[in-house]
Formats: sequence, structure tokens, C-alpha cells
Amino acid sequence: MSFKIVADSCCDITPQIKEIENFVSVPLTLQIGDYKILDDSNFNQYDFISRMKEYSGYAQSACPSPMAWAEAFAGEEDEIYAITITDKLSGTYNSALQGKALFEEENPAKKKIHIFNSLATSGLETLIALKINSLKKSGKDFESVVSEVEDFILNQTELYFCLESFDSLRKNGRLGSLAATILKKLRVRLICNRTQAGSIGISGQDLNSNRAILKMINIIKQSVEGCDLSDKMIIISHVCCEEKAKDVAEKISASCNFGCVEVIRASGLNSLYASDGGIIVSFSK
Repeated sequence: MSFKIVADSCCDITPQIKEIENFVSVPLTLQIGDYKILDDSNFNQYDFISRMKEYSGYAQSACPSPMAWAEAFAGEEDEIYAITITDKLSGTYNSALQGKALFEEENPAKKKIHIFNSLATSGLETLIALKINSLKKSGKDFESVVSEVEDFILNQTELYFCLESFDSLRKNGRLGSLAATILKKLRVRLICNRTQAGSIGISGQDLNSNRAILKMINIIKQSVEGCDLSDKMIIISHVCCEEKAKDVAEKISASCNFGCVEVIRASGLNSLYASDGGIIVSFSK
């Protein structure tokens, strides 16, 4: 049966994603004061980060409307697999659910639609999209894909990040119960992770940025110890720090046998939250 993969724009676009013909991105909206843009293929990371630095306030984002999702679900495909950023950081998941209900109300001829809460963002959404595509290409039916991908999200993927600044996350109220902890550690470089609940956890810390990156790499190495990674992918997404991201990739590749290592610029929403110098590492195992 024909299918389509629909993801919000938090899904970082790798060369592999570009090869999926039936992939559609639904953009969030980014705003810095009066300046407002869609988080789409026209996003200019360096320009956006420069505007963030110059602005006295803070950048904000808005999730796609239910109608935007409903429109993305339209078409001749029999099955729709949608992926959103974790519901702990955005209203996008709920908006997608509303879009599904809206689409089904206006289209009596039912098609199968499932909304995956990625419980993360960035490259982990990318890995989910690639997993869906692989399962469908292998002939899996709708119910099997949903079951296997939900397990993949919970049990076979991880995401870590190390930021130079938590200001955007903090000012946009995205830190939840960690806010007080981070406010007390403003001079400390924190190594954070995606929890199984889809929120932000703390895996380590250091006073020095370079040492924090090394600690993050060691945490990743320990996480995949004993795993056969020859057919697995790791994605290093960065915000205006390509050389640092390449160095992270090189150090991980030196001791972990990931079959594919990708270094890419983070999408607009991920750039907004990770801020200048941020590194996000997503992988399957």
C-alpha cells in the first residue's frame, strides 16, 4: 500500500531523508521580535543566530496549526506516518492529533494515520523517519510499522546534547523541573539527555566546554558498548559550529563502529533552542 511520511520541521534533513520521495515537512514558525519566518528549506542558520544575538529579547516559536497537518495528510496515499517533536517541549504533537481528527472528519474515505510522539527532536526524528521508510520498503503492514517504530523510539534510540547557553530553553519555559537546577549552574556546561518520558535529563557536567563535550562522547561510548553498530546511524547536529561537530564525529568514530555518521546543521527550531555553539547527538543502537 502507498504511504507518506510527514514530519515537523524539527526533523533535521540528512541526505538520506532527501532521498525519500514520499516525505513531507510541516514547518514551525520562528520569531525574533517583529521578524517572523517559517522553519523550512529557506532557513538560514547563521542569519537567524546573528539576529538572536542582536535582539534584546528572546526568540520564540509557534507550532504548525491543525489545518497545516490536515493539508499535509491529503493525497492519494493509503497510509500516513507523522512524526513530531516531544510533547514535553511543544504543542506540535497535540496539533498533529487535532489535524488528524480534522482530516478524518472532512474525508469520509478513511486512510490509516498514526502520529508518533518522537519523545525528542532533531536527528532522532530523522532516524524515526528512516526507520519507517525502511520497514515499509521491506513490506511491513501498517500495524507492524506502528508497533515496531514505537518500540524503536523507546528502546533503541538515544539523544544527548551539550549547549553553550540554556537561555532560549529557559526563557521559553522549556526546562520544566530542571529550571531551578540549571539556574544554579549557569557557569557549568551541562550534558543533557532525552529521557524516556520525552523531557530533558542531566547526564553530566563540567566547568569547561571542551571537557563537557569529551564527557558526552564518553557517555555515548558507554551507552553503545557491546552493540553491533555496523548498520546503525549517528547524527551530529550543530548550530554554527561545524568544526566542533566534525571533531565530535571523528572522536566517536574512533571507538564506535557506527555504519553511518552524519554531520549536519540543525533545523530552525533546534537552532533556536540549542543556540550558538550547540551540539545535538542522536543515534540508534
